Amino acid sequence: MADVAQARRPQQGVHDRVQQDIGVAVPAEALFALDLHAPQKEAPIQTPPTIAATNVTASKRNAGATPTVAMSSPPRAGPMTAIGRNCTINPGVKIYHECVVGEYCIIHAGTVIGSDGFGFAPQSESEFMKIPQLGNVVIEDHVEIGANVAIDRATMGSTVIRKGVKLDNLIQIGHNVEVGENTVMAGQTGIAGSSKIGKNCMFGGQVGIAGHLKVADGVKIGAQSGISGDIRKENAVLLGYPAIDLRDFFRSSVIFKRLPDLSLKVEKLEKEIERLKKKE
Repeated sequence: MADVAQARRPQQGVHDRVQQDIGVAVPAEALFALDLHAPQKEAPIQTPPTIAATNVTASKRNAGATPTVAMSSPPRAGPMTAIGRNCTINPGVKIYHECVVGEYCIIHAGTVIGSDGFGFAPQSESEFMKIPQLGNVVIEDHVEIGANVAIDRATMGSTVIRKGVKLDNLIQIGHNVEVGENTVMAGQTGIAGSSKIGKNCMFGGQVGIAGHLKVADGVKIGAQSGISGDIRKENAVLLGYPAIDLRDFFRSSVIFKRLPDLSLKVEKLEKEIERLKKKE
């Protein structure tokens, strides 16, 4: 598949369309973007040009998939879902409406693609209003997604998994995230909303990426590391929480192991200093 193209939604205001879709009045404040600080214009839904968006419903599961797609029973795909050639969709996979899966993809059992992103607007100290999630998920070619992975649909626009990405089991991809080409992630990794991950990155198990961050190309992050700020240096290797350069982490680890002994030495030195002061 070539680069993901852009296709416009109907020429209708976001606010009006949401009210029409759900049949109830929706305050404009509920349509704020993820950070809830300011309203944003509606972004276009992204649709790969090589796949036509066709109807796929629970009763006609294969309507939007090409004949070479192997869909194990019972997968479910919503309306206006598109699935490319030579894909393998395993049992229990759920693909929500308007989502797009490219060619030669493998999606393992229990994965959910296109469920609502985690977006709620605080209304009071104890209540939240759900923010409609109007976008979709676009998965490009040659992507493999493990079992029980959740990829949230975008608030507006698309959550994008670029070609060649490999995701292990039990991974969470938040809304409006973009994962770059040929990036691999081990199990239980979590990417919070609107973060942009570069190409050719490698994440160990249980890595956590905070929201609205950028990770440069070729970055490698060790298991159980936490990323709370942008990583701008390409090919950086990081470990720990908060994650630091791998060599610095190993140097620090030597000191961590000696902290009890160092603490005792400091206490002895403090006592000796106090004794010498009293003699003066």
